[in-house]
Amino acid sequence: MPAIDVAGEFETIERLLKPLAHPEYARGLTDDVAVLPSRPGFDLVLTQDAIVEGVHFLPDDPLDTVAQKLLRVNLSDLAAKGVEPFGHLLTCAWSPRCGWPERMAFADGLRADQKTFGIALMGGDTVSTPGPLTFSATLLGWTPKGRAVGRVGAKAGDLLFVTGTIGDGRLGLLATQGRLRLEPERLTALAERYRRPSPRLEFVEAIRAYATASVDVSDGLIADVGRVAAASGLGVELDLEPLPLSAAADAWFQGRVDPEGALIDLATGGDDYEIAFAAPASAEAALRREAERLHLRLTKLGRFASGGGVTARWDGKPVQIARAGFTHG
Repeated sequence: MPAIDVAGEFETIERLLKPLAHPEYARGLTDDVAVLPSRPGFDLVLTQDAIVEGVHFLPDDPLDTVAQKLLRVNLSDLAAKGVEPFGHLLTCAWSPRCGWPERMAFADGLRADQKTFGIALMGGDTVSTPGPLTFSATLLGWTPKGRAVGRVGAKAGDLLFVTGTIGDGRLGLLATQGRLRLEPERLTALAERYRRPSPRLEFVEAIRAYATASVDVSDGLIADVGRVAAASGLGVELDLEPLPLSAAADAWFQGRVDPEGALIDLATGGDDYEIAFAAPASAEAALRREAERLHLRLTKLGRFASGGGVTARWDGKPVQIARAGFTHG
C-alpha cells in the first residue's frame, strides 16, 4: 500500500482523530495549536515518549494495543510524579503498511483508553514514513503547585518501595516472540502485560503525599532505582528475594535452576511501568493502608543510604549486576 498522501492525512484527522479531540481546548483539530486555560494553584506537567516498531512493539502487534501502550507508558510517567492526567498531543508517522483498517484500529485503541483514563486529544501531527512505524505522545496533567514528585529528594534512611509486580514486561516480550514455555493462559497474561501495561494512576495521591522521590519502572527496576539514587546523591540497597512476581512470572521462576540470576533478569528487564519510590519509614503504615484500600500490591525492597550506586543483595550478600537495564545508546 502506498504511503499516506496529503488527502489521506486530512481524512485521517477528520474521520479518526477529530472525534477524539477535546471539545473545547483542541479547537476541533482545525488549528495548528491547542489553547489551555491556566488553573490557579496548580502546575501543568508534561511528559513525552515515543514508541518505534521493532523496538517498543512488534511488527505484528495489533495497532489498537500499540495506541494503548503509547498512552499508558506516558501515563505511567505522570503517575510516578503524582500527577493527574488531562490530555495529550499525538504524532503518528504512518508506514506504508498502514492502510485505513490499521489506522482505524489505532484510533479505536486511543478511544478506549481515553475513556478509561479520562483524557482527550489536544492536537498533534500525522506524517508518512518509509518505516519503521513510529508514534509519539506528549501527555499533560495537573498537580497542586510545587507538589510534583521528582527523582531528586530521597534521603538517607528512606525505604524503597515498588507497586505491583516486576518482570512481566520482560517475560511478556518473550511470550509474544514465542520464546517461553508456559501454560497458554500464563503466556496470554504476560503478553497482555507487555502490550498494555497498567499505569498506577490510582496511587497518585499516595505518591504525592508520602514519596520523597519516585520513578516509573520502564528501563528496568535496578536501572531506574539507580537513577533516583544518583539524582538524590545517594546509594540504594535492594534485596532480590522479595521481588514481587505475578502468578505467571512465578510459574516461570519456579523452573529456574539459577534463582538469583532469574531474579536479576527480571529486575533489569524493563517495560513493567510500576512506580518505584522512596518514602520515610514513618510513612510505611499509611502507604500499606492505602495500597490495601486500592487492592494494589506494595513491596518494600530496601533502603536508600549514603554512598552511591545500587547494591543488589541475594541472601544478604551483594551480587554482581552486569547490566542494570535497557539503554537506547
